[in-house]
Amino acid sequence: MQAMADHTIPTGAAGSEPGWTFISLRPQGQNSALRRAVAGLGGHVVALPPWRLQRLNGTPVVRQLQRTLNCDRVVFTSPAAVTAAATLLPLAEAQRSPWLTVGEGTARALRAQGVAEMHAPQRMDSEGLLAMPVLANVQGLCIGLVTAPGGRGLIAAQLQAAGATIERADVYQRRLLRLPPRTLARLARSAQPWVLAVSSGEALQHFWQQLPPALQQRFQAHATVVVASERLGEQAHALGLQRVVRAAGPTTAQLVAAAHATLTVPAAT
Repeated sequence: MQAMADHTIPTGAAGSEPGWTFISLRPQGQNSALRRAVAGLGGHVVALPPWRLQRLNGTPVVRQLQRTLNCDRVVFTSPAAVTAAATLLPLAEAQRSPWLTVGEGTARALRAQGVAEMHAPQRMDSEGLLAMPVLANVQGLCIGLVTAPGGRGLIAAQLQAAGATIERADVYQRRLLRLPPRTLARLARSAQPWVLAVSSGEALQHFWQQLPPALQQRFQAHATVVVASERLGEQAHALGLQRVVRAAGPTTAQLVAAAHATLTVPAAT
């Protein structure tokens, strides 16, 4: 198994004196782009990754990926899935059927691997993917998922309910991390307002379960939560988080734009 490197922007960014705090739940090592974007808007990032990503390798993994890529439709669930699969097989040579992605970031990752033809939904979440015409009638079809254990369970469940057979290739895994007490202490001292960005329900759950009760109460009373989908918003509300704002999507630019918008108070007229 091999640790996965940041597939986004590998350079950090120096910012001015922070005036607000963006709390990131992205995987370990994948916050460089966020730090630069938030610093440019006068804030700083406190990264509390719930896991790190680790590629899976070996002959059984390669064979399962080959079976999955031979399905009638193939869904790549994340940029990390593309990155991991590309270390196992040359993806541009492997395409035999329509390939789909959950969002534009995954589509960009495929294009970087030389894959020219793919389908990506305008609404970048599981529901948006399932509403695509290419998945309108899957009765009797084999649908391949290139993914990791856990997550995106809605996709497999709904496709199976519609009569499809699922072939799954887990090409990476999430290794759970404990929230560092030192980072939690730094968060407690961080500038307010706080904005928590959520693009994964699993990440939010793992993060919340480890928060001390006092910090949970501070989040419930004072933090704004920016979510990438309506479903994630409902999950945040169920945890007692009061102020929940929907971003246009799960990308770094979309989450940061939504976060910054919550800090802007319209001038009185």
